[in-house]
Amino acid sequence: MRNDDLPGEEDHRLAARLAALRTDRGWSLDELARRSGISRSTLSRLERAELSPTAAQLGRLCSAHGRTVSRLLAEVEAEPPGLLRAADQPRWHDPATGFARRSVSPPHPGLRAELVEGTLQPGAAVRYDAPPVPGLEQHLWVLDGELHLELDGTVHHLAAGDCLRYRLHGTSGFHCPGPHPARYLIALVLP
Repeated sequence: MRNDDLPGEEDHRLAARLAALRTDRGWSLDELARRSGISRSTLSRLERAELSPTAAQLGRLCSAHGRTVSRLLAEVEAEPPGLLRAADQPRWHDPATGFARRSVSPPHPGLRAELVEGTLQPGAAVRYDAPPVPGLEQHLWVLDGELHLELDGTVHHLAAGDCLRYRLHGTSGFHCPGPHPARYLIALVLP
């Protein structure tokens, strides 16, 4: 996904998918604003592709709709192939936080697991108020750098090679203390 001044085709597909999810549930913009904590005016701009969502906004919207960010992003793509070359793996960047996300193995109908690579620049932090799917099983493996992962108020200090398994039930936060970027892989297993 692009996240710059000019919306691209994927931005328009994401906007249309966000609008469809809301209307399929029969929710007004006010109702989605209440459920997501995102203002009505921002939601309106997101649905018209006038604004690209931040990582935190995508997390809140996915939580409101009960799906992972990867699943949402996959829903705006064409039918995913079984083999996904590195150059074709969907990427998304949040310039506000420096968070970069790559769907290494995007979700696919009938399959429960997906792989996501995340990269945070030194000093960057991303926080999520709620899980996209309560009880979501995740396995986080730090590939490079250092990452502080906060789960429901408990901070886990992870270094390159460390792996943490958990079920996501509440708040979560990712922070790269530096001095180098943190690159990690998350395996998500849907219940």
